[in-house]
Amino acid sequence: MKITIIGTGFVGVVSAAVYASFGNEVVGLDIDQEKINSLRSSKVPFFEPGLEDLLTTTQQQGKLTFTTSYEDAITNSDVIFIAVGTPSSADGNADLKYVFMSCESLAPYLKENAIVVVKSTVPPGTLKLVEEIINKTAKVKYFTASVPEFLKEGTAVYDTLNPDRIVIGVRDDNSFKILESLHQPFNTTIIKVSPESAQMAKYSANAYLATRITFINQIADLCEKNGADIDEVVKAIGVDKRIGKHYWYPGFGYGGSCFPKDVKELAHYSRQVGEDGNLFNKITEINENRISKLLENYSKKIGGFEGKTVAVLGLSFKPNTDDMREAPSVKVIPYLANLGATVKGYDPKALEVVKHFIQADDKVTYYDSINEAAAGADIIISLIEWAEIVNFDFSSVRDGSKEQWFIDARNQFSPEKIEGWGYKYMGVGK
Repeated sequence: MKITIIGTGFVGVVSAAVYASFGNEVVGLDIDQEKINSLRSSKVPFFEPGLEDLLTTTQQQGKLTFTTSYEDAITNSDVIFIAVGTPSSADGNADLKYVFMSCESLAPYLKENAIVVVKSTVPPGTLKLVEEIINKTAKVKYFTASVPEFLKEGTAVYDTLNPDRIVIGVRDDNSFKILESLHQPFNTTIIKVSPESAQMAKYSANAYLATRITFINQIADLCEKNGADIDEVVKAIGVDKRIGKHYWYPGFGYGGSCFPKDVKELAHYSRQVGEDGNLFNKITEINENRISKLLENYSKKIGGFEGKTVAVLGLSFKPNTDDMREAPSVKVIPYLANLGATVKGYDPKALEVVKHFIQADDKVTYYDSINEAAAGADIIISLIEWAEIVNFDFSSVRDGSKEQWFIDARNQFSPEKIEGWGYKYMGVGK
């Protein structure tokens, strides 16, 4: 099948490489010539395990190409996926300008019966707007659909190759059969729904996962008031089949490119349709206040951050990615610096990216190793659970001449082990 992916960001590049790996002829389309040149050399501007190897293999096989030409990419394409960004404004409104620009540009080159699929995260009802734009210049009969993505950064290639499900939002049986055939090699459950349901499924999945994180953080706060241990609570509730053991992450709140954006957009959408007082409008508020609340509590216990050296380990929003969007460190580091602390940061992959979010200065310095970052620190904060951090022997950087605190922001360490090394341990919900 001949496929075009419009947009060579995170979702677009991964999707293009994966569809090509199943033998389809795939064209990745972007108006950024520099990015296209880089992708032709299998270089991506972000870190994602396994992606560059997959790009190399599929391009060598002749199954994947990249271009800036809409005419070249669209003219012979059976299925066109729109996978451009949909950033949100401060109030959470989804900005669909890149989706609409793509529609305007592709419309003149559509072949008869081509299917235009919106993979970008968009509010329900967007397909009608897409069709209005395409209809202005399209010369042929075409179809539209919505096929949202559910991949996770850090495991995106694996997730895309091994999805829990494929959700296909269509209005006609023929489009469904074509898209079902395209996704058959994924060997997973394929769910046929309306386009509106597909779009709501994407928002619902991310909002629910964000809700679980927010919920367990609220429980963790109560545990700190009454002597309970959040890890023991999670173990106790997790055996209930209605609840499950998975996806309980007490800590500094959720971040990244999806959860904060999608929850805000769902909240904005709910207000637009008259559901102002629902849960989604509260989740963002709780999550945004999470970091300052925890740091205030830690500050009281350690006698304040002023004048102290703090090692912040783990700067990306999660392990196995260099994505800094809504990363805890983006709030934690300025907070500490503003309180008079000297911050020493470390991350296995995000050291170049972090400088675009938080510049190094006399208060903030970044280091290439945990040893350098932790040396001389009064407080060590294990912020993100990179394997390099969790498996590090912190006894090797213990300074026995002074009191040192260890803040375990993801509850990944044994308190007994950390205290055995001479640190004063603080976790979340303990």
